[in-house]
Amino acid sequence: MKAKLNVFVKIVLIVFFLYLFLVSIGLMGKAFKGFGAGFAENLISTTSNPFIGLFIGLLATSLIQSSSTTTSIVVGMVGSGVLTVGNAVPIIMGANIGTTVTNTLVSLGHFTRRDEFRRAVSAATVHDFFNLICVAIMFPLELATGILQKIATRMSSAFADFGGIKFTSPINIVTQPVIDFIKHLLIDFSGLSKNIAYILMLVLSIMILFFCLYFIVKLMKALVVKKVEAVLDDVLRKNAMIGIIGGVVFTAIIQSSSVTTSLLVPLVAAGVITVETAFPITIGANIGTTGTAILASFASAAATGNVSAIVIAFVHFLFNLTGAIFIYPIKTFRRVPIGLAKSLGDLASRKRGYAIAYVLGLFFVVPSLLIIISKYLK
Repeated sequence: MKAKLNVFVKIVLIVFFLYLFLVSIGLMGKAFKGFGAGFAENLISTTSNPFIGLFIGLLATSLIQSSSTTTSIVVGMVGSGVLTVGNAVPIIMGANIGTTVTNTLVSLGHFTRRDEFRRAVSAATVHDFFNLICVAIMFPLELATGILQKIATRMSSAFADFGGIKFTSPINIVTQPVIDFIKHLLIDFSGLSKNIAYILMLVLSIMILFFCLYFIVKLMKALVVKKVEAVLDDVLRKNAMIGIIGGVVFTAIIQSSSVTTSLLVPLVAAGVITVETAFPITIGANIGTTGTAILASFASAAATGNVSAIVIAFVHFLFNLTGAIFIYPIKTFRRVPIGLAKSLGDLASRKRGYAIAYVLGLFFVVPSLLIIISKYLK
């Protein structure tokens, strides 16, 4: 009886800390959006250079922590004629890289525990490297042939008469009241300026995230690691399609690939699943996240009569689907992002400052510098 009660208490605590973990991710997103949403929107509309568009998509999404938000903004701009489909495609590709910043930031929560940190960084950055490889292949191909845009244009004709369809994420339903309450306290009742309030919100979200990750990993190790590890690895290793479909469905329901991939980080860090097991779920999350922009495009097309919004949403879907179809099934290709992620995890566990330098460099410093240089040279 005592053992059963002990297990029950641990399950309740895992659910509680998991809830707080999701709140911390949502709170972090709110803080970054407070800093950067308007800036990101202005940034997106400023270039017709495809290379700079790629880095704008990367930086904008890194700032607001949501590819769904970036792509929805782009869809709206395309629908209203502010952006052409051709200019929007590189931004969408850049957004796919930028969206991985959230789970990479989550991996830093394991900074003080070397082995966990190694596994967490590997779990997070396999998403980064997969998307970087997809962009490296598809970006020049799209510039040369426009193949994604052509296929998406044909697909959009079948959906031209769709009206706006709305779907609410169940995770948003359960976490939003707490997130809004904290935001309300910091912005409306504190008397602080908005920028200071958003900084405090960001700091608080990071503190909650670190706190929750510590206890989630500790409790999972004590409760489920031995029982679940063999089952999950056995099922998903033998049939990766289950992981991909699971990632698609879960992400489509919660409308955030960042949440899906961020949830995988502590699972890998705790040793419940491996990077290899998490990878197909990550790929599925990449596909599932396109649902939000597709729904937004239907609403935009219904409001403006411009099917270009649907075209760009389908470009996003096709881009992510292409990566899943042409990279994951080929064993040699599949090993590349996994190998790079594990190598970075090993390096970060030995010299942890490299992980921070990687995050700042890839997601913020390099794209910012290239955008600034392009503006200066113009």
